[in-house]
Amino acid sequence: MLKVNILEAKNSLSRLIEAVESGAEPEIIIARNGKPAARLVAIQTRPTGKRPLGMFRDGTPPLDLETFNATDPIIEKLFAGEASAEP
Repeated sequence: MLKVNILEAKNSLSRLIEAVESGAEPEIIIARNGKPAARLVAIQTRPTGKRPLGMFRDGTPPLDLETFNATDPIIEKLFAGEASAEP
């Protein structure tokens, strides 16, 4: 764990950020008058795996496609203007 004062942190912020991003330093303590004031750590991001829209993480669709694509008579009537949306 590296400890730096505020003036050094201001002058070398890019280098300090690079050190925590690369993992060379797990955290850097920034001190004011010798007392710890802040901690600089890398943000842990989740891996972004691309997945198709409408799919769960394991690749299965939320509904089986036959149920999803099934014709609903009430919706058919609503599209045709034959029924109201009220029950």
